[in-house]
Order: sequence, then structure tokens, then C-alpha cells
Amino acid sequence: MQNAPSFPGVSSQQRVAPLGQTRNKVALNPGHSLMDWIRLTKSGRDMTGLKGRLIEVTEEELKRHKTRNDCWTCIRGMVYNISAYMDFHPGGEGELMRIAGIDGTDLFDQVHRWVNYESMLKECLVGRMMVKASTVIKALPTTKANSQVNGLAPPPLVVLEPKVAPIPSKVNRPQYDWIQTDDAVNIVIYTKQKIPSSGCSVVDLQVNILRIEILLENWSYLLHWSLAHDVEENVAIQTVNLVGKVNVHLRKTVNARWTQLGQPLQSHDSFILSKDRELFYRDCMLVSKKEVTHCTWLFCFRLPPGACMQIPVGRHVYLKASVQGCAVVKPYTPVDQVLMPQTPPSTQGSSDIYLMIKVYPDGVFTPHLNNLDIGAPLSVSSPEGAFTLHSLSDVTHLYLLAAGTGFTPMARLLHLALQELSSIRKTKLMFFNRQEKDILWHSELEQICAEDARFQVEYVLSEPSASWTGRRGHVDVSKLQDFLQRPGDSKCLVCVCGPTGFAELTVQLVKQQGFSEEEMYVFQG
Repeated sequence: MQNAPSFPGVSSQQRVAPLGQTRNKVALNPGHSLMDWIRLTKSGRDMTGLKGRLIEVTEEELKRHKTRNDCWTCIRGMVYNISAYMDFHPGGEGELMRIAGIDGTDLFDQVHRWVNYESMLKECLVGRMMVKASTVIKALPTTKANSQVNGLAPPPLVVLEPKVAPIPSKVNRPQYDWIQTDDAVNIVIYTKQKIPSSGCSVVDLQVNILRIEILLENWSYLLHWSLAHDVEENVAIQTVNLVGKVNVHLRKTVNARWTQLGQPLQSHDSFILSKDRELFYRDCMLVSKKEVTHCTWLFCFRLPPGACMQIPVGRHVYLKASVQGCAVVKPYTPVDQVLMPQTPPSTQGSSDIYLMIKVYPDGVFTPHLNNLDIGAPLSVSSPEGAFTLHSLSDVTHLYLLAAGTGFTPMARLLHLALQELSSIRKTKLMFFNRQEKDILWHSELEQICAEDARFQVEYVLSEPSASWTGRRGHVDVSKLQDFLQRPGDSKCLVCVCGPTGFAELTVQLVKQQGFSEEEMYVFQG
């Protein structure tokens, strides 16, 4: 395929400054929401112009379909006619036209790698790409479930593994070993670096298929076996943080010596950038739901037996559910059960994931989530995200700018800053909401202010009551001038999270205060 332009474009509405951590959405016309798109795909309309036929597409044929009303693109070896989707795309027509008539896999992955495009575009499938042997890389299926699209097998494979970035010399590659007793197996991973207190391990054991992922800064180390013999469902993780050692403990169902651990499976013993790792989901169960404000709930999802997850600070997960027959995926940042846990974070792994989510009555995903019964299943991904604790190295002043549920990634970061990072002398939160009743964990934030002089919070309301004595309005230069201070001996980090418009404007205003891109981070989820 020909070389494609960068995506999103430099002047695109989907790019928020060069930080690239959030993307803007365009205003869709009435009747063009995700639910409207789902209804359209189920209407029986011919979305491809081929009257249900599936064809093999040559590179030359693909290039001919690159106009607004005749737009084809290729994603992982499958060709889709996305003409009908133009008016429904939240990023706007211009972004889709950047992949018109070309292989859009790389461009798609830069912004939408978590989107279940096979479900959203299944009625737009034109057929399979007829590609040259040297270019067949992206079509590698990762699970049995996605090995076919509308009954059409992916293109034949010429290589066995996708191309991945080389490991820089300064990055230490983890190693592993395994040790056994008559009744147990211990898999020991040596990460060769200090592990954060929140841990870095995700373990999934399903019918003797063991998957261990170690998240190290922006890298992912994966171990993957079909175990040689049966083990119990319960899995224990033990982490020695200072020396960077992780021990995964398994109990044998039969006391006996094993001659081998098991058969290596796909991507076993691989060490690649986390962004290049395919998303991995497991089915969790909703076990509780607690009201936080009038429109925001704290959902607790329990991992299946055999699964443990340590979620690094600043990372998010994806929730996936079928809504009216279409797979919908949304990112959310996990929080602790309370704002400031009294006990230190556990390195043993957790079976529960807490998510603070605002329910939008006219939304697609959150009403579905809010209507789930206790005990209902939902797919949850492994932790994702680019934030690393290296961003906090030697930081003395931490500034948090959050709007609404954009506070969720700030919650665990706040706890970390106040409880574990002695180098941070001041942590300040400016929290934007519509009304006082919308402020998440309001009383808890006030309590922290009263107990710790290093923390300060300012609330800003856009629709305050007459009795409100605090700040009013929206984010602007004057508010940030007062809030963002830079003492002479300081090293600052400004974190931003909120709706796309808020994040984009805030980043621009922070830059105007003299802060560089290296001194800012924009959270997703």
C-alpha cells in the first residue's frame, strides 16, 4: 500500500495540541448518533453497493474509491465502504477521508484501536483485500472469535507475527523462571526495575490457559501457556517492589512433579510497546452499584475466578457490551472504593474493579450500564494508557485541572502524591462542575484539605446557586493565572481531564501560562 498521511492531521479537529492525548468531536446533525447508525445498519439498506456480494479487492481497485460518496478503506485486510458512515463519525468527514482509498490500519490504530469496528461496520464489508505477500502483516487474527468477518476468512498469512518496535538499549527485557513443589507452581518474573506500589501484573487463568501480562512503563511483557496439568482457579500474586520481582503462585490439583510447565501459546515471552499489544478482555460480573451524586454511580465489577489485576495509577480500562446488537466500547478510569484508602495499596492483585461513571439519560452506553442487574456480565479489558510514574520524577508541584467525571484519573493520583511521593510539596486541584450537587467526593476532598496542608482544592461552578460563595464560570486565563504558580526551585506537572472541549481549551490556556508540553499530561477516560 502507498504511504499514508499522519492521522489525525496536524490541523485536525481530532488533535488536541501536540500532546495527542485527547481528540475533539464535531457536532453531529440530529438523527446521526451512534444509536441512529445502529438502526440504519439494521434497516436492510445496501451499505456497500454490491447487493450483498463479497469480493476480493486489488490495490488498484481500492485506490479508485476515494471520494466522499464512494469511499472504501482497508482495515486489517478487510475492505469497507464507509461512505454511509461519513455523517455519523464523531471525528468528522475529514478524518475518514484521510483513509479513503488506502490501507487505513495504522491510522485507525493511532486513534481508534479499541473500537470494535468489525461490529460497527459489518454491513459495510466489501470483501477481502488481495494483497502482495510482502504486505500481509496486519491480518493476523488474535482469537478464534474474530477469525472471520461476516463469514469471510481473513487474507492468507505470510508472516507469523506483526511488526513491532525494537527495544531500546536502555530498556531492560524481563526474564522468567518457574519453580515447583509437590503441590504448587511458582512463576517468577524478574522485571529488572522497581515496581510501583500499585503493582503492574495482570493474570488470567481460564481452563488451564494461563496469561500473565506485566505492565512496565510503556512496555508490555507477556507470558502465555496452555498448562501441562490442572491447577486450582485461585491465583496469588506476590510482588517485591524494590527489586522488581513478581511471583505468580498456582496450586496443583494433584500433588505430582511436572516435567514441563506447558505449551507456549501465541505471543508467549514477548516484550513490546503496550500500544502494540492487542486488547485482552475477560468477562466480569457487576456486584454492586452505589450512588455518588444524583447522576453518578460507583460500579463494582468482579473479575472471574482465576483472574487478578493490578491497575497502575493513571491507566484506564475499556468496557465492552452489546447494545441493540452492536458492540459498544468505552474507556473508564478505575478508582479506589474510597478517595483515600487507609491501608497501603495491595501488591497481591485485586478481584474487584471500581468505576465512577456518570449516567447520561440520552446516551448509548451508560443507560445500558445503569440498567444492568446485579450479577450481570460485562467485558473488561486489561489496563491501558500512556501515563507512567516517570512523569512524576522529581515533581515538586502537581496541578490537577478536572471537569466532572474527568476527576476519576485524578483520584488515585491524588492519593499517590499525598501518601507516597515525598518530593511533591504542593498538590492543587481546580475542579469544574455545573452545580454544587455535581461535585464528586465533595466532603472527602474537604476532609483532605483540613488534614493535609500540602493539598488545596478550588471549585468552579458554571451554574451556581445564589448562596454559592466560590468561583463561578468556566476555565479561563484569569483563573489559571491565580492557580498555576511556579516557585523558583520547582518542577511542575499539570494534569488535565474532562470533556474534549474543556481539555482542548485548558491545554491552550496552560501553554499560555508558559508551561511546556513536557510539563502537561492529558488523561483519557
